[in-house]
Amino acid sequence: MNKRIFISFWGLFISTIIIAQQADKGDVQRQSTGQDLKQTTITTAVPFLTIAPDSRGGGMGEVGVATNTDVWSQHWNASKYALSEENLAVGVSYTPWLESLGIKDINLLYLAGYSKIDAQQAVGMSLRYFSMGDIPAYGEGGQSLGFNLTPIEYAIDVSYSRYLSDFFVMGMTGRFINSNLGAGLDDYKPGRSVAADISGTFFQHITISSQPADLQIGFSISNIGKKIAYSDAQKDFIPTNLRLGAGLKTEIDSYNEIGFFLDFNKLLVPTPPLKVPYENELGDIEYTIVGKDPNVSVPTGIFQSFSDAPSGFKEEMNEIIINAGVEYWYSKQFAIRTGYFHESASKGNRKFFTIGAGLRLNVFGLDFAYLIPTQGTNSPLANTFRFSLTFDFEGLANENKTSTSQ
Repeated sequence: MNKRIFISFWGLFISTIIIAQQADKGDVQRQSTGQDLKQTTITTAVPFLTIAPDSRGGGMGEVGVATNTDVWSQHWNASKYALSEENLAVGVSYTPWLESLGIKDINLLYLAGYSKIDAQQAVGMSLRYFSMGDIPAYGEGGQSLGFNLTPIEYAIDVSYSRYLSDFFVMGMTGRFINSNLGAGLDDYKPGRSVAADISGTFFQHITISSQPADLQIGFSISNIGKKIAYSDAQKDFIPTNLRLGAGLKTEIDSYNEIGFFLDFNKLLVPTPPLKVPYENELGDIEYTIVGKDPNVSVPTGIFQSFSDAPSGFKEEMNEIIINAGVEYWYSKQFAIRTGYFHESASKGNRKFFTIGAGLRLNVFGLDFAYLIPTQGTNSPLANTFRFSLTFDFEGLANENKTSTSQ
């Protein structure tokens, strides 16, 4: 029975990627013949909150909601901290942005850490800092204002997670967001918001061909919070996101283990309506609005996001991002990773493969990731490395005890 679980999960993993690619080809063909309404890309304020901050998830197609616990769980699914076998760990991750375009001063820095309160509970903290370098300031007429802007955005998170049963954990995260994009410009103010995440993980220890395995199913609803305003004229949604996923990790033998992970993501913010032209009885061109009004409250926007796509159900399905990843470990010290990220051509067209590697020693760990865009698409991370460094303080304590005893 458990062997069939492994085969079924692997089959789902492969078939999901194939189906996504084939469905996207069909969308492109229909759009080229004009058979469907044009589909619109969803935009929000502070999109830096959706960037995968670490190299482990970044090396597996940006999966993370159902992977085994690591210090980066704060971003993906904070409930997993309660499952950690380590009592204390911290990590720092660096991600260059737009480096493939020759830009060297845009980057994301992420600091995260957690501590177990006891066997049932854990707390976590993180700081996400996004620097956009120096940008020349221009007026409305395109004239130079004679100074540079230095836009920065950051978010500070605190999370709490605990067991609710022998096989289910849940987490809550509070977040403060600051977005300072145009200090020095008239009628401008920094955008600020507070938000919350709700996350949970179901886990089960099973056996596959007499080898132990871990099955996890996770969810996270992130960035539930008020809109951000940079002026008195307009307020924008922050990227409230639903992430669902499953993971299966199994030991091949005493030295080798492998994990398969699959995530689905959907933004829970309104889809912009379309302005569709038509010819009236007099032969004049007029316009009709197709879709729903996006100027709604945050709770209404969350529920509306499941049924507001102008082209109907198919467009709603196109708003789902698919992430798939594989991770292989040798002797729990060296890891090789790969993955695939798929976004519909009508919703941003980000499609890329990823590769990565990891090294774990008693005290610290290193992770690297490299992104390979598919033909005809671009990514801000194209052909660039990113890396993460983690410190396990429990491993350091154990190492000191060993040295003292000797």
